Amino acid sequence: MKRSFDVFLAAFALVILCPVILVTALLVSIGLGRPVLFRQTRPGLKGQPFEMIKFRTMRDAEDKNGNQLPDEQRLTKLGQFLRAASLDELPELWNVLKGEMSLVGPRPLLMEYLPLYSDEQRRRHEVRPGVTGWAQVNGRNAISWDEKFKLDVWYVDNQSFWLDIKILFLTVFKVFKRDGVSQQGQVTMERFKGPGS
Repeated sequence: MKRSFDVFLAAFALVILCPVILVTALLVSIGLGRPVLFRQTRPGLKGQPFEMIKFRTMRDAEDKNGNQLPDEQRLTKLGQFLRAASLDELPELWNVLKGEMSLVGPRPLLMEYLPLYSDEQRRRHEVRPGVTGWAQVNGRNAISWDEKFKLDVWYVDNQSFWLDIKILFLTVFKVFKRDGVSQQGQVTMERFKGPGS
């Protein structure tokens, strides 16, 4: 039932939001250039890698030695707006249609975090990663990593169709409030360094 719901709603959203997606793509193309999409390998169900797609929010800027500048120096005002409005996440609906993601589930993080998880934290990969999730509607990036993982595992243990509906409605509310977009003093969140961070 969850997979059927994901496919139906993702396809419906792609059709309804097509004008928004096209305008966002045009803005990114003008403001940041090409490529318009940001692609990165992330861990999915059971930690299996997949290519997640989002709209670009950062410039490809380097220092004089050819090293990539920190995120806070590469994130543009357009990128800040796209993140605050969650418009950068819209291409992930394609990941949902492909079966790599779900509409609701723990957010897919970086591959490099996999060996750092505790056994309990690793349980977040027992379900497909989500475009939104229980942690996103309960603090998003404004809470600690430990709190976020506890919320992710709680979702794994308590997932249901009605919980997903609740999370989707709460997500719309959070997006309009632009609540918890970033951790204090960070572009998004500080990097995960292991349990207790």
